[in-house]
Amino acid sequence: MMKDWIRRRFQSAAQESTNAMPCDVAPAEKVTAVGDIHGRLDLLQAVLPRLDDQSPLVFLGDYIDRGAYSAQVLRHLHHLSEASDGRVQCLLGNHEEMLLQFVNDPERYARLWFHNGGAETLVSFGLVCPDELDSGKHLPELAERLRHKMGDSLLDWLANLPLTWTSGNVTFVHAALDPRLSIQSQDRQICLWGHPMFPRLARSDAQWVVHGHTIVSQPRVRNRVVSIDTGAFASGRLTAAEIDGGSVRFFSIG
Repeated sequence: MMKDWIRRRFQSAAQESTNAMPCDVAPAEKVTAVGDIHGRLDLLQAVLPRLDDQSPLVFLGDYIDRGAYSAQVLRHLHHLSEASDGRVQCLLGNHEEMLLQFVNDPERYARLWFHNGGAETLVSFGLVCPDELDSGKHLPELAERLRHKMGDSLLDWLANLPLTWTSGNVTFVHAALDPRLSIQSQDRQICLWGHPMFPRLARSDAQWVVHGHTIVSQPRVRNRVVSIDTGAFASGRLTAAEIDGGSVRFFSIG
């Protein structure tokens, strides 16, 4: 159902411009941000050669669920970030949060995660989602098997991903920031799940925000908010934004 809805939105979408959009954005140096991947390893592998390998690269979360290759995407990003000496920054998304919640408390969080694409992630790790969730009798065993398949290194990396990353007057986050609060005062749930006033209300501190999570048919800039989740798992398009002093440039793969 969700994939069909997103495909319909993209059928009439025009191809986005790759021209730089002038604005007062001012990161400390050029930064490229990549939108929600959702298990699309093919799109991740296609976009990486187009990215500047000398400047910071920020992945905005939601690496897993819905697509077929979540395990492979996680392992690829884990390797990239560990080998980059800080150049590659991976942020936590709400889908990674749901996975971590399932591993730690499977009876409570299984239904939420499985109904939001977690079943596909289990399959990518060689596991099967149970047919019956109500009894919950197999869930602790399944969570333990997932923990074993992922390994401590990958799980620890995932659990310690930051919610935000800032460069100059630009903050990167998965879902949203409360526009009324400072960057340092943001609530975890808002960073991961969104806020009703974002991006309708402009921030008073002139800070720019780059985010994913909310699917848009075209990447856009509004009230110093840069939105780049173009629904890769269903649309087949993964979008990145190159944020440089005085300009934002979008490009898509797929």
